[in-house]
Amino acid sequence: MPLYHKLPDDLKEVDVLIAGADPTLSVLVIEQGPNNYGIPEVVHPALYPKNLVQSSKTALFWQGNPAPQLAGRHPVFPSGGTLGGGSSINWRVYTRAQRCDFDSWDTPGWSADELYPHLKNFEKYHGKGEREHHGDNGPVNVSGGTHRSKRAEDGFIDAAAQLGYQELRDLQNLDATNATERWLKYIGPSGRRQDAAHRFVHPKLRSGEYPHLHVLVEKQVVKVLLDANKRAVGVECRTNPKFQPNPEFQWAQQTHRQVRARKLVVVSAGANATPLILERSGIGDSQVLERAGVPVVEDLPGVGNDYQDHHLTLCAYRTHLKPRETINGFIGGRFDVEEAIRNNDELLGTNAMDASGKVRPTEEEHLGYFADHSTLPDSAEYISMANWTAYPYSRGHIHITGPSISDEPDFDVGYLNDDDDDDIDVKKHIWAYKIQREIMRRMSIFAGELATSHPQFPAGSKAAVVEKADGPIARGAGRLQYSCEDEEAIERKVRETVSTTWHSLGTCKMAPREAMGVVDARLNVHGIIGLKLADLSIPAENVGANTGNAAFVVGEKAADIIIGELELGKDRARL
Repeated sequence: MPLYHKLPDDLKEVDVLIAGADPTLSVLVIEQGPNNYGIPEVVHPALYPKNLVQSSKTALFWQGNPAPQLAGRHPVFPSGGTLGGGSSINWRVYTRAQRCDFDSWDTPGWSADELYPHLKNFEKYHGKGEREHHGDNGPVNVSGGTHRSKRAEDGFIDAAAQLGYQELRDLQNLDATNATERWLKYIGPSGRRQDAAHRFVHPKLRSGEYPHLHVLVEKQVVKVLLDANKRAVGVECRTNPKFQPNPEFQWAQQTHRQVRARKLVVVSAGANATPLILERSGIGDSQVLERAGVPVVEDLPGVGNDYQDHHLTLCAYRTHLKPRETINGFIGGRFDVEEAIRNNDELLGTNAMDASGKVRPTEEEHLGYFADHSTLPDSAEYISMANWTAYPYSRGHIHITGPSISDEPDFDVGYLNDDDDDDIDVKKHIWAYKIQREIMRRMSIFAGELATSHPQFPAGSKAAVVEKADGPIARGAGRLQYSCEDEEAIERKVRETVSTTWHSLGTCKMAPREAMGVVDARLNVHGIIGLKLADLSIPAENVGANTGNAAFVVGEKAADIIIGELELGKDRARL
């Protein structure tokens, strides 16, 4: 049951080694970041923005290559950098993929119908959806949390209905779409985050009943160790320099250590880090490896390619909400966080995301073609409307540039780089901007638009930003009309601001190797024995949802595969 910050000298070999139990089975989990147990910004949902600042020790920040289609910007992508990974720092939104998403992976055992038991197995659902679609006995609670901004929630649902998007009780049954929903979250009824570490790992570590489960934190996996038969026999790791406060001892602490695995190595480092670990191990495109000075063990061109994300744009609006109807007080420093924690303030138990929708353009529309608070001009309560494209055409890549873990990767986020001359991904954002603006203008709390977060429309535009308003537009009012120049202004704003939803996937996809695949249906890396991947690097196609749910599903499916192969029987708790 130990959790270590330093690898014990006597722990040189385990049965299963997981990078990112049964009394006879020893398992070592290696995490590059810190132990997340009880960290306030992890366990209290309203404090999640603290994980996303550059000084955060719970997040990793990946800088992308400069991109001309993004106005020359270097996009920055944050990912989970603590025990529990992204589930410890994400926005905890409960959305599932569509049935067609899982089916599009086109892999036996991974269709929507085959994954449905795994979707239900890990969750304890507290919502109003049909029980046949949801789980009620899993470790991960799904609820509305302890606080909801009812006026904002009701206003969004009503305004969207005026535009033809009706509210559904459950938008997460894999089939429903083109509607809105009062969002549930990965927050327990008591207001605590439901991250993978607190729900799966810490209970076992603290119970004292799993002496052969070991967790090593603040250690970076450099590469997988492979023998002459291309069998994974362990990993090489080093102390993460981010957690070495005394530079005098840093060199000594950077000595690389090896841990051997008797039965299996599982890499679960995420869509950004997993392909880099494989490439440093000699598994990947031979041309990439040769340029980086890494000997080729297995030529697997799919590693690191087909990077996908959901492309995000945000617009801010002035509202008539009161201070305790948003979490702006925590973000802007107006609320005393320590006092709120002492008092178990219910406002800590929200992610401030209470309603949303999954919408598509109509046929006619097809044919027709995190905010900086220093910019807020006054003390009014502002909220953001977020748009992201669920199925972008654009693709990127992430590859090593040298043999060392310290070498900066070649990271192309791929936003808006689709090859189609029609710039489809940009046009999706132009359409989405118009729709979210129409919804906001009809919400009862509407009091204006924050000009700096909107396009700079030309003088005299009928779509000009309204910085202050007494309330929403009249029911039945028509939509704003946009000229060609207005649409050009929207496109410029999109290219200057489009960013990440922290939903990276697809860099080691599950497919035949001749189709640029990296793993097979049982998550085995092609050409390598005893090495599996179990994270969001494996989806062959994108999912129309926040990816936290898909990550849990991949983990559930991987656990069943591993349990079966290690012949542990049906008792999942033994692993």
